[in-house]
Amino acid sequence: MHTEFQPLTPQRWADFETLFGPRGACAGCWCMFWKLTRKEFEAGKGEPNQFAQKAQVALGNIPGLLAYVDGVPAGWIAVEPRSAYPGLARSRVLAPLDDLPVWSVPCFFVDKD
Repeated sequence: MHTEFQPLTPQRWADFETLFGPRGACAGCWCMFWKLTRKEFEAGKGEPNQFAQKAQVALGNIPGLLAYVDGVPAGWIAVEPRSAYPGLARSRVLAPLDDLPVWSVPCFFVDKD
């Protein structure tokens, strides 16, 4: 079994869609939960969240890494500077403790197979 990790780029978008499937991983999230207000997220469940994430990737942003097992997309980890996730700053529990620039890992997703 060969495992590798690659950044999500426009060239790998189809792999991201394959991994997340028609439901966008978890109820149409498309890994946008921490990037939007709750109202925006709820209104965008499904295709709008998918298109929002795709637009970010098309701009050259790398929102995370895809894991491949024997060349097949098998997992996802969202990892970016904390500033990319404004929802973390609004959280009572997850709000920043200081002003230091840090990276956050708010999501892991693994294919059920």
